[in-house]
Amino acid sequence: MSDDHSPGDRRKPYSDVGGPEERHAQTHDVRREELTNPKGPESEDTSFVEQLAPVESGELGGHVSESVPGIEDKELHNRFSNLTQAELSRLSILESGARLEQGGTYIDLNNLEVGPFKALGGHQASARNRYVAKRDTDFEVWNRLVGQHREPEIERPVEGDAAG
Repeated sequence: MSDDHSPGDRRKPYSDVGGPEERHAQTHDVRREELTNPKGPESEDTSFVEQLAPVESGELGGHVSESVPGIEDKELHNRFSNLTQAELSRLSILESGARLEQGGTYIDLNNLEVGPFKALGGHQASARNRYVAKRDTDFEVWNRLVGQHREPEIERPVEGDAAG
């Protein structure tokens, strides 16, 4: 027998207090139940993955559109006489104003003794630099320019040198 002594319809127990759901709320901690009951697999948050994914622009990676072949730079013919014409043509020199990729490895052909470096964000090539990106250079030419076992340093911009 039911303990429902309400004036409501016998087919709807606890009708005067809002039905079975409300009666359940009176006898249980519903908020805690909702927090602790399993809800199934959590939906995957893709926002972080989307932030890490490269922006697909249809262009190849690297600095293909903002560099010139090393063979076009006549000064390089004199400075790097140990490189053949074919090797010079495979060098891609960044144009002035090209933004360096953060974490990308570069070398300045005007300052080879400093060695390779990893670029910081916001850095760009200037007219006094002849930057070559490691990712745009085949390993044979890169090793001849840099040396086979030289590790890149993290670039430290010179004070007052915001443009590079």
